[in-house]
Amino acid sequence: MRIRVLTLFPQMFDCLNESIIGRAIKSGKLDFQAVDIRAYSKDKHQKCDDTPYGGGAGMVMTAQPVYDCINAVDPNHEYLRIYMSPKGERLSDSLCRSLAQNDSILLLCGHYEGIDQRVLDLCIDREISIGDYVLSGGELAAMVVIDSAARFVDGVLGSAVSHEDETFSDGMLEYPQYTRPPTFMGLSVPEVLLNGNHKEIDKFRKQQSRALTEKLRPDLLSDTDDGKR
Repeated sequence: MRIRVLTLFPQMFDCLNESIIGRAIKSGKLDFQAVDIRAYSKDKHQKCDDTPYGGGAGMVMTAQPVYDCINAVDPNHEYLRIYMSPKGERLSDSLCRSLAQNDSILLLCGHYEGIDQRVLDLCIDREISIGDYVLSGGELAAMVVIDSAARFVDGVLGSAVSHEDETFSDGMLEYPQYTRPPTFMGLSVPEVLLNGNHKEIDKFRKQQSRALTEKLRPDLLSDTDDGKR
């Protein structure tokens, strides 16, 4: 998968060179690049923002450098172009799976009070939000999208089934996880996980998943499943 992020602060994405995503980039499973929008500004000082028409606090990213950057990176519109915005579609597990089916994704990060609407109208395919709150810029949101979607790209995770048994994979929260030692600070691992009976282990984990979801995120449970999910 090719991933291009357009941002005023490309160095913020250096952290993606670590851990699972970093290994995927190094191995070629992900082709990632953070592109500096400022490099495309025609202003002699590489200015990329100006005061908003109609007044108001803050600054707005100007159309020219953003438009030129998008079209330099993706001249033939081969990428799915996404703008990170609190007004966008809410990021979810199913959306991440859908994004992972694309060969090429371009993520546009706004800053300040946002980006001139004309660029969004001309260039952007969809808008995505990671939650009902406002960040100082789209960079952190873009990192969340990259990390969560890349997990569904073949070869990114160590095991092909790793993402099939996680929180939200079946619409519920994941069951608790344990590892050695069997007893820690007086708390023991549930006996069923130690007996080697995989049928009983699977049953226990499903029960725990259901119980946790009912307790912490009842909104995830379907009103029509009659408690039999």
